[in-house]
Amino acid sequence: MFNTFRPVNIIVLIIFTLLLAACGGIRGDEVALLPVTQNNGAASIPQPTNSQPSSNVAAAPANPQSLAPLSGNYFEHEEAFIAVFEQANSSVVHIGLDLGEGSGFVYDDSGHIVTNNHVIADANAIVVTFADGTQMDARIVGAAPDSDLAVIKVDARPGQLRPLPLADSNTLRVGQIVVAIGSPFGLENTLTTGVVSGLDRLFPGAQAPDGGQYNIPNIIQTDAAINPGNSGGPLLDLRGAVVGVNTAIESPVRGSSGVGFAVPANVVAVVVPQLITNGSVSTPWLGISGSELNDAMAESLGLDQETRGIAIGEVIAGGPAAAAGLRAADISGTSAGDVIVGINDQDIRAFDDLLGYIVEQTTVGQTVDLHILRNGQLETVPLTLQARP
Repeated sequence: MFNTFRPVNIIVLIIFTLLLAACGGIRGDEVALLPVTQNNGAASIPQPTNSQPSSNVAAAPANPQSLAPLSGNYFEHEEAFIAVFEQANSSVVHIGLDLGEGSGFVYDDSGHIVTNNHVIADANAIVVTFADGTQMDARIVGAAPDSDLAVIKVDARPGQLRPLPLADSNTLRVGQIVVAIGSPFGLENTLTTGVVSGLDRLFPGAQAPDGGQYNIPNIIQTDAAINPGNSGGPLLDLRGAVVGVNTAIESPVRGSSGVGFAVPANVVAVVVPQLITNGSVSTPWLGISGSELNDAMAESLGLDQETRGIAIGEVIAGGPAAAAGLRAADISGTSAGDVIVGINDQDIRAFDDLLGYIVEQTTVGQTVDLHILRNGQLETVPLTLQARP
């Protein structure tokens, strides 16, 4: 038997096709992202507000089974945050003090915990609380005020603690996603997210013996919410490795304003082992002060306007720079001082370049080659680093 297509079937097919088109058919490989509004706790899909009469097609019920799924990228992003928290949270601690509180993280399985110097500086008693509620008394092992880092220690059983790995903070890029875990305002096990907002910031550390102030190099700036109580906690990448130690915020209201700062992991890697071994840090030192060159300064020194480096303004008596014969600008301005433009194979354009290299790449007693401009001529001066007072 043969089936025949009657005219009425064709008309019905045409009407059906037009209705499907009018409803905006969605292919199986497309994702519909629809805004939702909150109505007494139930999500509903807003209906069109044009003047055309509504169709007789009933709206689908608003339940998870009938809503189109979000793009896979959303879930990958979400799962990454969840994975970092679940991986790292047990290694992040709340630090309770007789005055104040802060955060920290497990550095090794011997019970050493890294935090900020300013968190424990005036502490008489320290109690560490882990994510599972376990509390342990801690003692101070060592502190480095000039990098705002400190190490405390708890007596833990072998295998009881899970250390967090350190990342190479020199590989960070602006825009990279980061996660902070800590105890802002005493709210333990809090995760906040953001990005690396800036790199290579100089941040004030301890006061120098001459009344000046040392600077911490290569500071990381982030917009991940950092608040009082986050100090000493880890700033992590999406692999769960520590890229920095949250240390301060820039805020007129003592709350997060999207400008937070963290001591980079590469400084941690240099400072913390010394604190564990010696209880203190021996930091290499040049013994100079000076200014970063700008266009006007370069021109006044008879240099190419685009020349960058550190113009030496003072050579401290008895320091390594004085021993190496480096020259400062004459106070009368009649003679220019040396301009540091490189150290070993590292170009120097700003103080952070110089200080960062010295802190992260050198040791006390090491001899480095300083590349300087003296009277406009490039020279190399060997200099043996001494311990900073």
